[in-house]
Amino acid sequence: MMQFSRREMLSLSGFGLGQLAVADLLGGKQLLGAETSEPAGLPIHGNLHARKTHFPAGAKAVIQLIQNGGPSQMDLFDPKPLLTQMAGKPHPDGVEIHQPNNVNSLLPSPLKFQKYGECGMDVSEALPHVSSVVDDLCFVRSMHSEHNNHLEGLNMLLTCKIFPGRPVMGAWISYALGTENQNLPAYVVLRDPDGYTIGGKQLWANAFLPALYQGVEFSTRGAPIHHLNPPPSLPPGAQRANLDFLNQLNARHLRNRPGESELESRIENFELAARMQLEAPSVLDLAGETQETQKLYGLDNPTTAKYGTRCLMARRLVESGVRFVQVTTSPGQPWDHHNDIGKGMKNIATATDQGAAALIKDLKQRGLLESTIVMWAGEFGRLPTTQNGKGRDHNRNAFTLWFAGGGFQPGLIYGETDEFGYKSIVNRVSVPDMIATVCHQLGLDHQRVQFPLGGRVETPTNVTVSGAKVVGDLLSNKVYCS
Repeated sequence: MMQFSRREMLSLSGFGLGQLAVADLLGGKQLLGAETSEPAGLPIHGNLHARKTHFPAGAKAVIQLIQNGGPSQMDLFDPKPLLTQMAGKPHPDGVEIHQPNNVNSLLPSPLKFQKYGECGMDVSEALPHVSSVVDDLCFVRSMHSEHNNHLEGLNMLLTCKIFPGRPVMGAWISYALGTENQNLPAYVVLRDPDGYTIGGKQLWANAFLPALYQGVEFSTRGAPIHHLNPPPSLPPGAQRANLDFLNQLNARHLRNRPGESELESRIENFELAARMQLEAPSVLDLAGETQETQKLYGLDNPTTAKYGTRCLMARRLVESGVRFVQVTTSPGQPWDHHNDIGKGMKNIATATDQGAAALIKDLKQRGLLESTIVMWAGEFGRLPTTQNGKGRDHNRNAFTLWFAGGGFQPGLIYGETDEFGYKSIVNRVSVPDMIATVCHQLGLDHQRVQFPLGGRVETPTNVTVSGAKVVGDLLSNKVYCS
C-alpha cells in the first residue's frame, strides 16, 4: 500500500486546497513557480558559505552608516561663499522645489567652516569629531540621485531604483559573497530601538533574492536578537531536538520540491538561529570593552550613547566575520531640516558625529580599516534657497557622501558642485556608480553578480539601464577597474 506523509496528503486532497494551506504556512510564496529557469552557467546561491571573489578584493566587509533625511551638503562639507555674498537674492536660474513655502532666495549657511587635515577638507562646526579624521576619509562632493522624496531617495541609494521591489546593496553583497562566520548572519541591521526610519524594513529587504540574504535586525536594548532563545520552560536539549525534527521534515519536503528558495532559506535560518544562540550573545556584549573604548564612542554621554553603541557593535560584528552591517540614525528622517537648519541640525549632528568618528579611529587602530569599507550617506542633499525662512528643501541634484577604508583613497576630495551647491557638475557620480565601486572593492564585478528574474538577468546596479561604472579615481588600487 502506498503511504503518504501529512504534507503530501494535504497537497493531493481537496482538489489541491490542502496545498493552499501548506503554502500559507510557508508565507504564501510557494504557490508561485520559479520566475525563470536558471541560465546555463549562472550559479544561484542558497546558503551563506563564503564564496570566491571575481578578482582580488580590497575589502571584505562593509559598514553602511545611513543618514536618513538628506544631510545638507552646503552646511556640512561643501561651503559656498557666493551664498553669503548673494544672501537674499534669487538663484539666477531658479531651482527644482519639492514642497510648499519655498522662496527663490539664496540662504547662506548659518554654520562656520574650517579646513582640516593635510587634505584641507572643509567641515562645518556641526561635525567636530568627523573633522578630526578627514585624512582617513574619501569625500565625494558630486553625488546625484533621481528623486526628491525620502522613501524613493532611500530606495535609490540602496537599490538603484526609486521603487520598491529590488534587493538592497547589503542583500546583493551577502548573496554574492556569503559570510566568513557561519554562526552569524551575513547582513546585520542596527537601528534605533525607539523606532524605524521611514521605509522601515524595506531598507534591508531581499526582494527577489532568497530570503536568507535580507538584513537581520539586532537590538541595542534588551535581548540583542529578537525571538532567538527558547522559552525557559523547555527542558535541556528540547530545542535542539525540535530543530532536528523540523529540519528532517523540511528536508523531506524540499527533496520533492527543489528550487523553492523560501523553504531553503527557512531551513538555513533555523540552523543559523541555533548556531547564533552560542556565539551572538558574546559578540554583542559590550561589557568587555575597555572604558577608554566606550568613552571613545560616547557611551558615557546620553546624547551620544545610542548611536555610539550601534557603531561600536558594528565594529564587533565585522571583527567577528559579518559581511555587511547597516546602521541607521534615529527614527523618521532626522536630517530633514525644512525650517531652521542651523538649529535643527544640532541635535542629529551631535548625536551621530562622535560615534562615526570613533568607528574610523577604532577600526584603524585595530588594523581593520584596510579591510572594511565605511560608508556615510543620506538619500539626497538640500537646496541653496530658503524654505520657511531658514530651512532648506530636498535636492536630488547634489549631495556629499564619504567613504573610509577598504582601498578608498584617504584624504581625497572628489568632484564639485556649482557655485551655489545646487548641482553636481565636475566628476559627477551616480548612485549606481557608487554601488559598482563598492562591489569592486569587495572583489566583485557588478555586471557578473547576477540573478534571473522575469526573463532577464538582474544585477546590483541595474547596469543594463543605469550604465553603472566603477569610479576608479576614488580608489588606491585601480588595476581591475573597468
